[in-house]
Amino acid sequence: MAYALSTIGFDADDTLWQNEHFYRLTEEHFTALLAEHGEKEVLSGKLLEAERRNLKLYGYGIKGFTLSMIETAIEVTEGRVPAAVIERILAAGREMLSHPVETLPHARETLERLAGRYRIVLITKGDLFDQERKLAQSGLGDLFDAVEIVSEKSAATYARLFARHGDGPERSMMVGNSLKSDVVPAIEAGSWGVYVPHELTWAMEHAEEPASAPRFRRLRHLGELADLVESLG
Repeated sequence: MAYALSTIGFDADDTLWQNEHFYRLTEEHFTALLAEHGEKEVLSGKLLEAERRNLKLYGYGIKGFTLSMIETAIEVTEGRVPAAVIERILAAGREMLSHPVETLPHARETLERLAGRYRIVLITKGDLFDQERKLAQSGLGDLFDAVEIVSEKSAATYARLFARHGDGPERSMMVGNSLKSDVVPAIEAGSWGVYVPHELTWAMEHAEEPASAPRFRRLRHLGELADLVESLG
């Protein structure tokens, strides 16, 4: 049975504005600070392990990333990391939290083209204060009918949010750069899942494309979304 699309959810980080780029730059700074304690790849690997361990405690976002950098610094120096290095790690985290927002190509024009014709919902995960800051600075806030900042994205999350802000998942679409968080669980909930790749994607957001799923679509860039939506009727 076909359902007319009524609601479109958008991811935020690396779908509407740059995010992973700043994490990578900070990680490069971190590995340079601790270069005498290991090769870059080794240090990055240990940092990723710390992030993986800490997700359930700290959640997603810059604050958890900063704490994971400090934990990794303590680990690789066997507890002898200088206070000056800890201070530089904290400074790097603060810089990330105050960095200007850089919207991605086609973000505004796509939202403006769809707004008013569909219910537009921002569905993002991460630190509440940081995500609210980025949304405010992006200048895109007025284009959304609702904003949801969640701790995790799952099929249950999308089923609940698309029932709350729309006509249920069957009449909804989720758009994002993460197959693991934005696309696969949305399809599992019964929605359309639209993958818009970003050149940088965090290792923990990787997943296999659900290429055989009838409601999966992959776009080259966000500028193709409005035409796709219109083609679905």
